Amino acid sequence: MEKMNRRKFIGTTVAGTVAMTTMLRGASYNTTGKSRLKTGLIGCGWYGMVDVKAALKVGGVEIIALCDIDSEHLKNSADEVEKLQGSRPKTFKSYKEFLDTPGLEAVIIASPPHWHALMFIAALEKGLDIYCEKPLAYDISEGKAMVAAAKKHGRIVQIGFQRRQSKAIQQARQYIQQGNIGRIIQAEVQIHYTAEMRDTTPQEPPATLDWDSWCGPAPKLPYCPQIGHFAWRLEKEYGHGHLVDWGIHLIDATRWILGQTMPRSVQAAGGIYLFRDKITTPDILTVHFDFDACPVIWRHRIWGAQEYNPEVSNGIFIYGENGTIFVTDRKWIIIPKDKDKQREVNEIPADMATEHMAEFLQAVQTRKQPLCTTEEGYYSTSIVKLAMIAYDVESKISWNQESQTITGNPRAAELLKRKYRQPWKHPYNG
Repeated sequence: MEKMNRRKFIGTTVAGTVAMTTMLRGASYNTTGKSRLKTGLIGCGWYGMVDVKAALKVGGVEIIALCDIDSEHLKNSADEVEKLQGSRPKTFKSYKEFLDTPGLEAVIIASPPHWHALMFIAALEKGLDIYCEKPLAYDISEGKAMVAAAKKHGRIVQIGFQRRQSKAIQQARQYIQQGNIGRIIQAEVQIHYTAEMRDTTPQEPPATLDWDSWCGPAPKLPYCPQIGHFAWRLEKEYGHGHLVDWGIHLIDATRWILGQTMPRSVQAAGGIYLFRDKITTPDILTVHFDFDACPVIWRHRIWGAQEYNPEVSNGIFIYGENGTIFVTDRKWIIIPKDKDKQREVNEIPADMATEHMAEFLQAVQTRKQPLCTTEEGYYSTSIVKLAMIAYDVESKISWNQESQTITGNPRAAELLKRKYRQPWKHPYNG
């Protein structure tokens, strides 16, 4: 493919992304002559309400039901939704009762990930369209069951990899795929930040929180604020750590830029060095993913290091034969191989949560699947899960794409499926 002059490319792409954004918002769920899409939310925490507000911002949506096992979360969210849309949604503690809400057409799933699979499959069986937050599942076998269910029921599904709506990532991807930096030799991905620690003392959960139901099919650990609301992300049994919770966004974006599905092998090394006795997932981690296109290296430090260059603490480096690209949510930088040439910095605003939700609502209207299907979510989730398996078993693991399994490492293969706590039953029967 003929390479395009950089300035011409950027000018053309900026015009194109502005036009696409305008078109997408204009084509969002059109209510002319029809009722608003009756939508519900499972999981009324921080990001669940971000998704609800995005849906209301896009328009053409009525939130008719909310579900949460914390009665305070439920009441506060119902109050907020009532102020935003003028009508109060019904509230439920049980997701099964929630799914029986008369007239319900679509559901946003924003529970902790150990609950995703059961809720997702139940919603499909009710004939609902789904916007499901990442990661797709807690374990890889759950993901397989969810992919199979999505194919069986044929509903519209969008997984919450909002970085695919980043105009910076979209432009960098197009620039790279047009061959402007030559053959890609390596990619490096990182998110360094300072994790907030909460009280780790075992204690009674808040009176409004049904902790047994919150834990559900996952192991029931003694409650403490460090593994409760929001902070569960760094607990191995619930969120499975920084790479799985936050880093997954950039791993998904990297895979999308490179046009890859799954790596052939994964190696990981790290540990808990500063936050010992506070968290159960690594505060320092390095992972080597061996993709067909090139190796991808993930790194994180979450213990509060003073970074030499904070500007690149959150982002992706793509190293090509003829240049390098750095890209993050709202910026991408061309770093030419020729030392005499100036770096080219492109800053582009983005409302990724709103645009990702707009794409989902447009897909519901057109009945054409959006960008982040269940299968796409499965790949990106499985990649980071393989990294944590490699970390746990302290060995290199190999992935067979055809059979969708770990080969030559029985101990690692056992971690593809977690045993459910009774009375819940794992949805994967393979």
